[in-house]
Amino acid sequence: MKILVTGSAGFIGSSVSIKLLERGDEVVGIDNHNDYYDPQLKELRLSRHIHHSNYSHFRGDIENREFIKKIFSSERFDCVVNLAAQAGVRYSIENPNAYIDTNLVGFGNILEGCRQTEVQNLVYASSSSTYGLNTKQPFSVHHPVNHPVSLYAATKKANELMAHTYSHLYQIPTTGLRFFTVYGPYDRPDMALQKFANSIMKEETIKVYNYGNHKRDFTYIDDIVNGVVKVIDKPAASNSYWDSSNPDPSSSSAPYRIYNIGNNNPVNLMDYIKELEINLGKEAKKEFLPMQPGDVPDTYADISDLSDELGYQPFTSVSEGVKNFSEWFKEYYQSKI
Repeated sequence: MKILVTGSAGFIGSSVSIKLLERGDEVVGIDNHNDYYDPQLKELRLSRHIHHSNYSHFRGDIENREFIKKIFSSERFDCVVNLAAQAGVRYSIENPNAYIDTNLVGFGNILEGCRQTEVQNLVYASSSSTYGLNTKQPFSVHHPVNHPVSLYAATKKANELMAHTYSHLYQIPTTGLRFFTVYGPYDRPDMALQKFANSIMKEETIKVYNYGNHKRDFTYIDDIVNGVVKVIDKPAASNSYWDSSNPDPSSSSAPYRIYNIGNNNPVNLMDYIKELEINLGKEAKKEFLPMQPGDVPDTYADISDLSDELGYQPFTSVSEGVKNFSEWFKEYYQSKI
């Protein structure tokens, strides 16, 4: 297939691009290379696949309507994987306009590109943060998600609604993937694992919010990529059993699906930190603090739909995943000194 991957120099986008190229797909990547975090990390990720003969790369913003329109009309894609987004829960409190521009305007441009060129499958990143104030666990795609607690989460919920509209009006198959705490080599510096690792190596104090009582469904990057590829290979179809008098949030009479993609095994934050200490060979200095605004205490993914319908199964334990991350990080950290 010929596949567009937006955010192709990002943590997940780069890894998805590599997997697709390895199996013989043609990949066109888009990334704006912004300075939300060190752009050199994006360049490092991109260096793994930019020279592949089946890969083409464009630098630009998905909120740039003419830029996106030109790429869609000239390239003609079989599938689009939209992973470009302004990420981060807490940054959305400080800089809401960045989320409105990229996550709403930009996603609207992607949907229009799919409509105008009759793309047969759109896969896009949603987030476990959409569960917001929900406390019933494990989080299920069959539960309503109407109470987000950050603008980032609200934009991801909006993406799901926007996608449904295009599926309903134009019969574009769309699948939203609610990612649960993705981690691994080449992850973002603003994510907990790399922030903790950086502070531990510098012997600086790490901030442990909610007094360490968080639980997270930490999901290793390779497991995430395998799930994304399974969805690429099976476009959403309408649910013939969907009942408008009792509507299921995860499906529709339109070709529309929402899936959780996680590890299905929540781990205590302190255990996560302990694995990192073991693998870095240093004990962290810790400052225990209250929960931050926009955060949620625990996440736990019910992945039964993705497992039953597409055969998704995560294989990587947190101990193995943190070990792999730590081996990469130590080499990466040394290169920056």
